[in-house]
Amino acid sequence: MQLESAKPMKVCILSDSHDNRRLLGAAVEHAKTHGAEAVLHCGDVVAPTTLRVLQKYELPVHVIHGNNTGDLYNMSRLAAEPNSVIRYHGQDAAFTLADRALFLVHYPHYAHALACTGDYDLVCCGHDHKSSISQVATVKGGHAWLINPGTVGGVGAPPTYIMADLAAMQFEIVAVEAAPASVLPPVTPHV
Repeated sequence: MQLESAKPMKVCILSDSHDNRRLLGAAVEHAKTHGAEAVLHCGDVVAPTTLRVLQKYELPVHVIHGNNTGDLYNMSRLAAEPNSVIRYHGQDAAFTLADRALFLVHYPHYAHALACTGDYDLVCCGHDHKSSISQVATVKGGHAWLINPGTVGGVGAPPTYIMADLAAMQFEIVAVEAAPASVLPPVTPHV
């Protein structure tokens, strides 16, 4: 279903941060400076406290868990904190942004199946750490976008995210460039 009157909105789509706060923060900072108004995280955050680095960007963060669920209780608590930017949806999420029907799920095979229904304009997933942008034919005769941003945490692949323009339904895979982690001084053993 292609809506012609979508409201302008850019979003940062990412997945599989696997506790890498430095790369997660670098991706969202880059996306915000390029106009992102929201963040979609397709799972495998692992420790909910990883998401605290995003609070300072003041963008709503829609997040689901993946197969590396971490602490779901504390993920819910983090989302319930006063002034939290986190919107924790559980194992998947269906919602509307900028007049577009979106679905987030961690697994690519589920994402492909949901895209085929024609109920969503955009279906986002993660899990396999392989970034991709494709259109899928739907059973309703149209098409839906199927997006996998890869791994923002750089696990087994270079770190990436996808910048999406929901009004134009345009997508770009963005390499996450971040300064190397600080080198800690050597530790002196206790004697």
